[in-house]
Amino acid sequence: MKRRTFAMSILTPLLLAACGGGDTEPGPGPGPGPGPGPDVPPEMVPYFDAMKRAATFMSEKVAYKGGYVWSYLPDVSRSWGEMEAKRTMLWVQPPGTPSMGHAYLDAYHATGDELFYKAAETVALALIEAQHEAGGWNYIYDFEGEESLKDWYETIGQNGWRLEEFHHYYGNATFDDAGTAVASQLLLRMYLEKKDDRFRGPLYKAISFVTTAQYEGGGWPQRFPLMSKEEGVPDYTSLVTFNDDVAGENIKFLIMCRMALGEPQLLVNIERAMDNFVAMQQPAPQPAWGLQFTLEGEPVGARTYEPTALTTHTTANNIQQLLNFYKLTGDEKYIARVPEALEWLEKVKLTPELIELFPDRTHPTYIEIGTDVPLYVHRRGSNVVNGEYYFDKSPEKPIGHYGQARKLDLEAIRKRYEDLKAKSPEELTAGSPLKITEPAALPKYFSLREVSLDDLYVGSTMTTTAVTEADAQKVVSELNEEGYWPVKLTYVTNPYTGPGTAEPYTEDTYATTHVGDHNDTSPYEPSKAPATYPPEEAPTGITVESFIKNMGVLIAYIAPVQ
Repeated sequence: MKRRTFAMSILTPLLLAACGGGDTEPGPGPGPGPGPGPDVPPEMVPYFDAMKRAATFMSEKVAYKGGYVWSYLPDVSRSWGEMEAKRTMLWVQPPGTPSMGHAYLDAYHATGDELFYKAAETVALALIEAQHEAGGWNYIYDFEGEESLKDWYETIGQNGWRLEEFHHYYGNATFDDAGTAVASQLLLRMYLEKKDDRFRGPLYKAISFVTTAQYEGGGWPQRFPLMSKEEGVPDYTSLVTFNDDVAGENIKFLIMCRMALGEPQLLVNIERAMDNFVAMQQPAPQPAWGLQFTLEGEPVGARTYEPTALTTHTTANNIQQLLNFYKLTGDEKYIARVPEALEWLEKVKLTPELIELFPDRTHPTYIEIGTDVPLYVHRRGSNVVNGEYYFDKSPEKPIGHYGQARKLDLEAIRKRYEDLKAKSPEELTAGSPLKITEPAALPKYFSLREVSLDDLYVGSTMTTTAVTEADAQKVVSELNEEGYWPVKLTYVTNPYTGPGTAEPYTEDTYATTHVGDHNDTSPYEPSKAPATYPPEEAPTGITVESFIKNMGVLIAYIAPVQ
């Protein structure tokens, strides 16, 4: 399979920059510098102290060599990312290690306290250790070494029935679930903050990873370097991937690099990536998109519960991205076929009868190519050894862990389309990060909410939800004496005890549950455990998500973003 690599004229400046040479100069830092430093107003002291206590606890008691997973028991005897993790692991997928780094750096911007910068620095250095030699990141990294990681894949990973991405140790890096994108963004921010050369080389290595992995047509595979199941037979990770907004995340990162580092040559990669959205839209009468495509533009399935089909949520997301590209460029080629895509989404809505089966949803997830008939995924068996997924046209008993119906707001998308169409190209592109000629600053905060393309326009102000004094006081009061916010863990897992039996399981006990029998290492909510499980209460623990959320409340209160 062909892939696009940098032409020498494009690659050379990046490599020179990574090595500290050449004419490429970094752009400005993150806008206004850190907050008030030691001169804290007396009324703000309790909030600053809570932030420092929480950050100290997380960085000293929870982190492992600067890395984080997602959740922990209070004594860290067990921990989880998307699956159960070894203590020696870090998780890259949000809300994992990079997300914690962004939260620490945001706290530094709000307070000026070096404690938070040091915490962010430690996270970034852990990510540099975890960075694949090609420049990206895998979902997870094990500080104990590759053999320990392979052992995890062969035990816990391989027996997570519904988590097929962990069944096989590839040894490469992934664009899936925004892990590489969020880690790359953190390295970009860390380098811009103090121009520390420790972050420069890894940052440009990450940029090179994104550009080198890009196919000639502009899309990206899910994983890179490319892998095959067997000689000459590509697996789904080599397909052109839209699932989980792989292309959109890569485009956003490259735009950030272009605007903040002064790397105009990245515009070539950005434009090819945007054009790929246009190229992969299917012809009438089904002008939609699927999760993945062959290089020739044919929709194709991936995991065994992702059949070859068109997908409504991907189509809605890609329409929104095309509207983004139109606003960035003023080029009408990006929205020329948006109306027909919207008409198709209107046509394939759930019927009233199906809405009764899927309340609060508007569309089936999968649509059969050639017929517009919904497809539904089911499973039989009890574990990864004896179980299997299959699909048909019956909506009865669909799998529970991957939504078979979606809620799409077509009216809002139509309104946005009409609003953008009513503006002149000059109005649309004012401040566009693709139109500027000088480096520009990135937003000051990345953890209070997801940074959107609109936030990257020059002159834009990143607004966040207002936080009241009562909101901030509540967060402070809920921080316990040890320094963390205790929460009920939303999911648990069966500990690995060996592979499941291959004996066929003919009942439908696990057809719609998130976990199979006790040999299944997939995560599940205790309140939604299968009927064969004894009653179980969700344990109280520590989560990085609650830390990031609560730190965000305090940041927004002491340094409001207007």
